[in-house]
Amino acid sequence: MTNNVVLVGRLVRDVDLRQTSTGKEMTYFTLAVNRNFKNEQGEQAADFIGCVAFGKTAENMARFLRKGSLISVEGRISTRNFQGNDGKTVYVTEVVASSITFLESKKQQGNTTQYGQVQNGGYSQQTNNGFGEFEDNIDFNMGWNPFQEE
Repeated sequence: MTNNVVLVGRLVRDVDLRQTSTGKEMTYFTLAVNRNFKNEQGEQAADFIGCVAFGKTAENMARFLRKGSLISVEGRISTRNFQGNDGKTVYVTEVVASSITFLESKKQQGNTTQYGQVQNGGYSQQTNNGFGEFEDNIDFNMGWNPFQEE
């Protein structure tokens, strides 16, 4: 049996870094994930999914991400329950993140509205792809080719 979840969406609010009772960093966050269809009013429908991250993942989220940041979350679905203030049992279903991927740069994060729509109509093209510091004449010949017939 498999319990894998992959979500792509935007943070609903800034990340609030906390500590568990054992001193481990953690954060609860909500991800707004667009559905593949629009509602009856013609608006983009979204699901708001509760997630939790621990350790370095939570620290990096608090350090680099803000409300509206576009991220990918990989993890598993978890259920738990606790006694509420009124004495009733509260059941919670959430995604426990094992990996978070930042899907846009800080510059792109600044171009979003409250619910994550990009204001400039699209993502800006990256001008520096990280390969500018390499030489142009790289020899990829490693002495053999597994696809070449002898």
